[in-house]
Amino acid sequence: MLASSHPLRVPLLTALAMLAFAGNSLLCRVALRDTAIDAASFTAIRLASGALVLALLLRRRGVRPTSGGSWPMAAMLFTYAALFSFAYRDLTAATGALLLFGGVQLTMSAWGLWQGERIVGLRLAGLAVAVAGLVFLLLPGLSAPEPLDAALMLGAGAAWGIYSLLGRQAGEPIAATGGNFVRAVAFAAVLLLAQSGQHSVHPAGVAYAVASGALTSGLGYVLWYAVLPALAATSAATVQLSVPAIAALGGAMLLAEPLTLRLVLASAAILGGIALTIRKKG
Repeated sequence: MLASSHPLRVPLLTALAMLAFAGNSLLCRVALRDTAIDAASFTAIRLASGALVLALLLRRRGVRPTSGGSWPMAAMLFTYAALFSFAYRDLTAATGALLLFGGVQLTMSAWGLWQGERIVGLRLAGLAVAVAGLVFLLLPGLSAPEPLDAALMLGAGAAWGIYSLLGRQAGEPIAATGGNFVRAVAFAAVLLLAQSGQHSVHPAGVAYAVASGALTSGLGYVLWYAVLPALAATSAATVQLSVPAIAALGGAMLLAEPLTLRLVLASAAILGGIALTIRKKG
């Protein structure tokens, strides 16, 4: 349907979806840096807000909110969201988005290799370049991220990669996403109980978390799934390379975060390498 409508509709909706994905990094970073909200509370509010919006959308379509998705996918969604929040206590928006994206793609590439997929030629060279870029980003130095923060974000990327792999067999995307968000709230409640006595909330922080859950996560995913059928598989993968770049620009312009030479060079290696690994075969 999208393909037969106005010629600018697909590019516009695609751009909005990428802005939403990058917005998750910016909202989480500014909330944890500039307000008193803690990472566990941000995670719980984000997931609950996303669950509410998606449940309402599904109800309007006459679909039960838990009709799609699964508990394993919900567990991976929660793991991604929780590690994402805890990592952004200290990472910049740009570094976090780059590590997250690298973790996602490397996890999915590793799964492909495990399943017997052959990665040769330029695709193999691209994977090597991307890994080298990650290593360079993490090498000790004044501008290197803290090892624990980097590990948390790479873990978030791995969780999202597994979530994406599980999602290939999940059926209708919006129903699956809604069901996973609703189920993930249960895991978030356990996290809040485990962190009992350590919570700190702030009106602005809550607002950022709600925006992240309801807008850049819930509605952002709906937007992406709406435009996805109009994109070739390779184009869909390639366009997501813009997310770390958008996050970097947003972090510099809106959050006054520095764009270091190490980050620029690592970004070029990681994103350029990934672009080669997801290139069309043949």
